[in-house]
Amino acid sequence: MALQPIYLIDGARTPFLKARGGPGPFSAADLAVQAGRQLLLRQPFAPGDLSEVIMGCAAPAPDEVNIGRVIALRLGCGEKVPGWTVMRNCASGMQAIDSAMANIQSGRSELVLAGGTDALSRAPLLFSDAMVKWLVAVNGARNTGEKFAAIRKFRLGYLAPVLGLLKGLTDPIVGLTMGQTAENLAWRFGIDRARMDAYSVRSHQRAIAARDIIAEELAALVDTAGNTYEADDGVRADSSVEKLARLKPVFDRRYGNVTAGNSSQVTDGAALVLLASEAAVQRHGLKPMGRILDCEWAGLDPARMGLGPVHAATPILQRHGLTLNDLDAWEINEAFAAQVLGCLAAWNDDAYCREQLGLDAPLGMLDPERLNVQGGAIALGHPVGASGARIVLHLMRTLKPGRKGMAAICIGGGLGGAMLLEKL
Repeated sequence: MALQPIYLIDGARTPFLKARGGPGPFSAADLAVQAGRQLLLRQPFAPGDLSEVIMGCAAPAPDEVNIGRVIALRLGCGEKVPGWTVMRNCASGMQAIDSAMANIQSGRSELVLAGGTDALSRAPLLFSDAMVKWLVAVNGARNTGEKFAAIRKFRLGYLAPVLGLLKGLTDPIVGLTMGQTAENLAWRFGIDRARMDAYSVRSHQRAIAARDIIAEELAALVDTAGNTYEADDGVRADSSVEKLARLKPVFDRRYGNVTAGNSSQVTDGAALVLLASEAAVQRHGLKPMGRILDCEWAGLDPARMGLGPVHAATPILQRHGLTLNDLDAWEINEAFAAQVLGCLAAWNDDAYCREQLGLDAPLGMLDPERLNVQGGAIALGHPVGASGARIVLHLMRTLKPGRKGMAAICIGGGLGGAMLLEKL
């Protein structure tokens, strides 16, 4: 059975706001609603005409658990439009797009709002296990004597907070933080600190140079005090190799090279796209930006999760008879400079391609002028649930007509995702 074409009609994202030591001004749902409202207002159909709303979110708040439904209702889609939520760590937004594609191809949906959102600045502080046990003992006391006896067992150490974000960024199988997995790639492929910092500076420089291009995909935010947020606020025009060289390693303080400066930023943001079937395009007179041609998910060693783009994008290239540089543009999410540079090194490494990808020879070196040409998450930020949708949207917007590109992302837990796009 021939699969239906999947058209990407339009999209929008919020400015990405860097976490600055406390809760940001917007919840994850707030972010998606403000971007989604502006996106839907420029469409020729009503929000209630959507088949469904699918949102990716890695860290929804307790009162926004099925955040896809919350967003659908707040956008005025009505009670009859289903809204639901997916979670695939860093690729949650891309998973939402893939889920929409599957439903369109099966005929269950025709017009879908999909994407991702996260407000990582609002990641919770948790009680330690010791504090929880103490609270349980106090609350479970049956009389005044037992309660005072339980209270006297309190220790100040119980108050030490557990960072929810840090736990979320630590792999429970291998016990490594995401930054430590980046250090593994740097060691495996001999990527030194100077290369990481130089790559990071380039990300900022490219984002600055493309400021006007990036602005076209942004939906400005307004908080409850009337303050507006119109641009990504983590991009640094003054970034330099000299400044980055002064930063200390974060994840391996003695031997490491991964710093806050050559890593993606902890960020709040949302990115959404509209996907449609051929029938929906005709019915509503839509003008698609392009088509999503293929998608692939891959698994690999969680300790080297940053190579996920290599494992996911390579099968797509093979299916379509393409080489790395046959594509006009690539978006590889910049979780860490070491991770992106590690992907490039893996494709050009004979042993890795043979042993891990089952290839007869390496694929070669991806032209850096085709990769993240308007900067990436090191400069823009990485709101985990939104990044997979952001790179799909940005790639589609910046591809030249008739050209193809690949959006790929590494995923905590040892996964990778990739999508092949064509601009119409």
